[in-house]
Amino acid sequence: MVSDKGGPAGFVYRSRFAVYRALRRKGMTKTRAAEISNAGRTRVQRSQMARKAARTRQVRGRKRH
Repeated sequence: MVSDKGGPAGFVYRSRFAVYRALRRKGMTKTRAAEISNAGRTRVQRSQMARKAARTRQVRGRKRH
């Protein structure tokens, strides 16, 4: 289990653990889920990720439902 201990136990901020669990339920690897959940630690970082995702979807021609 990934914890906030770090090292071989892995690392996910405690405040972001619910996000980590949700990503794992979607089938993501531990590494990838930790990477994403830790990246969005602050509101600014999360909105930045959302803007980037929107841009990516737009470039790939996907519509928002």
